[in-house]
Amino acid sequence: MIFQSIKMALESIISNKMRSFLTMLGIIIGVIALVVLVSLVSSTSDSITDQVSSLGTNMFTVSIGDDKGNPLKLSDLDDIRANEAIGAVAPMGQAMVTAKNGHTNELATLYGTTPEYGEIRGLNMEYGRFLRTTDVDNSSYVAVLSKEAAEDLFGRPDVVGEKLSLDGRDFLIVGVLEEDTSLMSVMNTSLTIYVPYTVVIRISDSPLSVNTFYANSSDPTSMDKAEEVLTSVMMKRFNQDEDAFFIFNQSTLLDTMSTITGMLSLLLGGIAAISLLVGGIGIMNIMLVTVTERTREIGIRKAIGAQQSSIMTQFLIEALVISLIGCIIGVIISGIILSIASNLADGMVTFSLSKEVVGVAVGFSVIIGVLFGIYPARKAAKMHPIEALRYE
Repeated sequence: MIFQSIKMALESIISNKMRSFLTMLGIIIGVIALVVLVSLVSSTSDSITDQVSSLGTNMFTVSIGDDKGNPLKLSDLDDIRANEAIGAVAPMGQAMVTAKNGHTNELATLYGTTPEYGEIRGLNMEYGRFLRTTDVDNSSYVAVLSKEAAEDLFGRPDVVGEKLSLDGRDFLIVGVLEEDTSLMSVMNTSLTIYVPYTVVIRISDSPLSVNTFYANSSDPTSMDKAEEVLTSVMMKRFNQDEDAFFIFNQSTLLDTMSTITGMLSLLLGGIAAISLLVGGIGIMNIMLVTVTERTREIGIRKAIGAQQSSIMTQFLIEALVISLIGCIIGVIISGIILSIASNLADGMVTFSLSKEVVGVAVGFSVIIGVLFGIYPARKAAKMHPIEALRYE
């Protein structure tokens, strides 16, 4: 009986193509709004999360605002590193310089650090090597360039062994990093160059103290313990003044982002669901019209013995079929829209249909079809056969 009802529903939809399409339009628009909006948020969130993760989730950034007359030295980092909860520790100094090669001049950001920085940040080399401990100890004028810096200054990435002038000082290039395609690199408008920490301090005429350093946990699954150790060490050094320093836990950023994007998805999904409700009202309206048009048919079926349940099932299935067909069309159009959006994003973000979101859209469409089809179906089922047969 169900298959027969589906067949009759399809015949009814096909016989009134334009009216059926206009009825489905509300569902189609609602599904597109739900699937596209939530998928855009979900894909963007996943992309940003991947970018942040590539910076290192097992990472702490410690910034010192007031050293209380007891500045942190490079040797003090060895004491922090000696704790079993801490993995690697690397200082970070920064200066803006003019990088020159022949007639090419570019503004560059000079980062001074130690070899462990590459481990903490997960930097990969394309050519040459990263900084070494001897480079830091001897204040060697060596530099590691980002691939973008190498191509902008030399016109090619393989420049290991070449000399580069930074604010009038000649540096030997010992390495070139792999290309950074993350969203974070797009936000950086200057070229990136790494040199030994002791060298950047000399160039910037800063005191040989550490105001910022990076650290990671020896056990990535126990970030809280490592953070407690860092906090304890800093509190002890700066007279229990928690305002003298700030520790940023990279994993906290991911947790916060997940919470925000989750709430945003729910908000946009709720707004889009309103469109589906509007589509449901359209289905109920057209089904009431259909019931009125087919009153004599209902009367004839009842007169030859059709039960109320079979009449109700027929019209309920018809409302459900209209809703599901609209849902399918909406999902197909959503896939096309997301594909176009991915092409426009030029590879920076890949937008794709989420199975979970499509499942929610189908579920909503089924619920809408049933809820808004019940009243017209009950009205048809409760018609008196004599009155229905006499209807003109």
